[in-house]
Amino acid sequence: MDEQRRIFLATTGRLSALSAAVLTSASASTAALAQNRVAARESGNTYPFSLGVASGSPLPDAVILWTRILYDPLNAAAMPALALSVRWEMAEDENFRRVVAKGSASAAPELAHSVHVDVTGLRPDRWYWYRFMLGDAVSPVGRTRTAPAAGSMPKQLKLAVASCQHWEFGTYAAHRHITAAAPDLVAFLGDYIYEWGPYQLRHPTSAVRVAESFTLADYRARYAQYKTDRDLQAAHQAAPWIVTWDDHEVANDYANDRDERLDPRFIERRAAAYQAFYEHMPLRARPANFTHMRIYQRYDWGKLARFHVLDDRQYRAHLACEPKGRGGSNSVPLRACPALKDKRRTMLGKEQEQWLAQGLSASPARWNILAQQTLMAQNSQLPILKEGDGRFWTDGWDGYPAARQHLMDTLHTSRASNPLVLSGDVHSFFASELTRNPTRPRSAGNPVIATELCGTSITSPSRPQTRTEQYVRMNPAIKYGRSDKRGYMLLTITPTDTTAYFMALSDVHNNASPITRAATFIINGVRSDNRTRAQLLRS
Repeated sequence: MDEQRRIFLATTGRLSALSAAVLTSASASTAALAQNRVAARESGNTYPFSLGVASGSPLPDAVILWTRILYDPLNAAAMPALALSVRWEMAEDENFRRVVAKGSASAAPELAHSVHVDVTGLRPDRWYWYRFMLGDAVSPVGRTRTAPAAGSMPKQLKLAVASCQHWEFGTYAAHRHITAAAPDLVAFLGDYIYEWGPYQLRHPTSAVRVAESFTLADYRARYAQYKTDRDLQAAHQAAPWIVTWDDHEVANDYANDRDERLDPRFIERRAAAYQAFYEHMPLRARPANFTHMRIYQRYDWGKLARFHVLDDRQYRAHLACEPKGRGGSNSVPLRACPALKDKRRTMLGKEQEQWLAQGLSASPARWNILAQQTLMAQNSQLPILKEGDGRFWTDGWDGYPAARQHLMDTLHTSRASNPLVLSGDVHSFFASELTRNPTRPRSAGNPVIATELCGTSITSPSRPQTRTEQYVRMNPAIKYGRSDKRGYMLLTITPTDTTAYFMALSDVHNNASPITRAATFIINGVRSDNRTRAQLLRS
């Protein structure tokens, strides 16, 4: 039984015995190829790998390969309703003279003809090249790599960090620069798609809020639209990715089982969005069904770094002090929203909190990296002159201060070495020092627990820079803020320190835009047996 069909059967349980027999028969495979050729001719396209290829979820001996068979990105209905047998190869060289693994996988219509191949038996800390074949068509060649061996201490890890790539607000020039940087790994922290905008294959000059996605077909089309971008495809082909989601993969500001429309059928919409996410990402997840889907995972890069990839959407408490008559986030004064002080409110959910605490306490890594969605540093929109002051946006960690305090306590008591929080969502660069008391500067009695690096968006717009500068002045945890530039973060992680470059585009609307370093920060690491933690230095 091939891997993709096994996933499908475990995921949906909807295939009849007749369908299973058809999928595994040679005659069905021949019929599917024939229908595929007809679909290609009718659509006017003849290349099945229009969405490119990708890899991710790297382990020391395994990596996930991904593609989706689709001739016309905006006409999935033209695809045959039968599974296709897709061949794949992995080699130690880009010319495929030294093939180390190969096989075939089923691209099933029930999973949008997507393909997930878990290639195992690989050597650690090694680059590989891979490709897919369907009939006479050959996919682009992707480059991927395995993680270092468990007991090793790599000299360095080059990590690109990105988030928030709304199709409507610019080009994906930042991905072109990510490709050129040749990272070992890419961490994408959410808002890979946005749920609204015209289904079109060119980035527009201005945004039009139409065509919101609600159904599985809608979300599949949205991913197909985004994945046609050549610069995004190239970034996927350059290195393996680890990914998590934020809100716009489903709906703006959703929290657990509630969206801002207070739609009683929201769980159905969320399940459709979760399925489309799985179908388009190089994930090792095996969901029993898409009503709930575990996305939080742990990845080790030898003893250099442990990635704790979090999910702060699916399990969180509903947003506090939601606007009357609807759900969604709000900007509220602390005194006017008693729910913000409720210690029962969670961001990660009890099970994920316990999983994280265990992973931190047992971590042998020099750097413990929390890859998560939104800004963790306190970011009041008004000065805090005394206890109870402040105005906070409720969709981020500021809307869950007790959960944030619990996380800081967990980081402190775990004695995990050099906690480093990576964030996105707010479309701004921020560099912050996280302490147990966020309203006070760091001191001997209020030491730094973790360093936070928040990346700006690939395209999505933000507030004026003058307002961000006010936030920096009002919030002692935040040491730097820049909201007027789009781009990504590039980190070089070594056993002794981490250097972070905030890479900023000159013009997000220009696909050929150059990029510059808006700021550089160095985090000097310390041993896990030291009570102090890594601290932020401006270069």
